[in-house]
Amino acid sequence: MGNDQQPLAGKRIVITRAPEQSGELTASLERLGAEVLLLPMVGFAPPENWGPVDAAIGRLAEFDWILFTSRNAVRFFALRRRKLKIPADWAASRKPQIAVVGPTTQEAAVQEGFPVDYSAQNHTGEGLARELAGSIGNRTVLLPRSDRADERLPDALRQAGARVTAVTAYRTAAPDKVDDAILGQLQRAEMDAIVFASPSALYNLHDFIPAAALAKLSDRVQFAAIGPTTMRALQESGVRVEIEANESSSAALADAIAKHYQRHTAAARRA
Repeated sequence: MGNDQQPLAGKRIVITRAPEQSGELTASLERLGAEVLLLPMVGFAPPENWGPVDAAIGRLAEFDWILFTSRNAVRFFALRRRKLKIPADWAASRKPQIAVVGPTTQEAAVQEGFPVDYSAQNHTGEGLARELAGSIGNRTVLLPRSDRADERLPDALRQAGARVTAVTAYRTAAPDKVDDAILGQLQRAEMDAIVFASPSALYNLHDFIPAAALAKLSDRVQFAAIGPTTMRALQESGVRVEIEANESSSAALADAIAKHYQRHTAAARRA
């Protein structure tokens, strides 16, 4: 396969996502010629208290909408619903309707049997709230989410007139262990790029590489972000971000990384 088909040939790229979330991105990058190294900086666990989730699942038919903003929200919510053996007959009632923040979350929802009624065009929680504003006024909305989620999305939904029940469906945790060899290679800038898909991955990496050192490292290693929330967190920490995916998906990020290096190769040829 030629360089046009493998624009990342010879590039070493670090992924900081959890292992169970890295497969698609790894495959996309490897198809483009990259060597991929996994340095998971996040892990996921059930909430410490299932009570609020169980209560919401028990009265699922009373909600007009469920909003999923991540693959993990789908995964943990679906696991708990199966555990409780509480069915939802969407075919009969078409209620609650399902909305998702983007294609990756939609894929997870469909795989779990959730019929998706709406997928946001702007792949952020706030974008989803704006796009649904005309449909959720005076409606009941269930929002399963991470323990790290802030109040921007619930506030936006309430401003649109929704009655929101936000429940913690999963916890974002630090990784159980870290590959010291890959961490050392990163600290020595012995790779070309590092990928972040959540602010949590960045904050956990700070436990191993202080913010100031990471910002300095971004002069030598290309930092890539999935989505505006992660982009904002990286920039606020002082890191220079060279690559951002237009869509919150693995394919879009791999494409953005490839195009970045293609542009630099073309510029070098012209110089």
